[in-house]
Amino acid sequence: MKEIPIGRGDEMTVTVTPEMGTTHLGPSLSFYSTPAMIRHFEELCMRFLLPYLDPGENSVGYHVDVRHLAPTAVGQEMTVKARVKDVDGRKCLFEVEAHNEAGVKIGEGIHERRIIDLLRLAGKKE
Repeated sequence: MKEIPIGRGDEMTVTVTPEMGTTHLGPSLSFYSTPAMIRHFEELCMRFLLPYLDPGENSVGYHVDVRHLAPTAVGQEMTVKARVKDVDGRKCLFEVEAHNEAGVKIGEGIHERRIIDLLRLAGKKE
């Protein structure tokens, strides 16, 4: 694993699709769901870490603590951002946030990932 720079981060913008929407409110009231937001936070953080990993390493989500602050309608664009807050050995803590296309903050929190050795995880290395 290479050194992961604290303070660096990344962002991505996606359009909210019906598959990312809530289902329990009925088809006419579908908004960007919390599970979809968490998935986007995890995806962004995982993608950010890839250049810092050695061959045979990857990362897994370890902890998620987020608040979903405001609704975003299906069809709107939203942007998720992640910034490295701390690195401790194989632990990497990110601050995450999301904003919809109107600039409203719709989510915020932290996400921790752990760097893993895939061969060791598969039981092929001591």
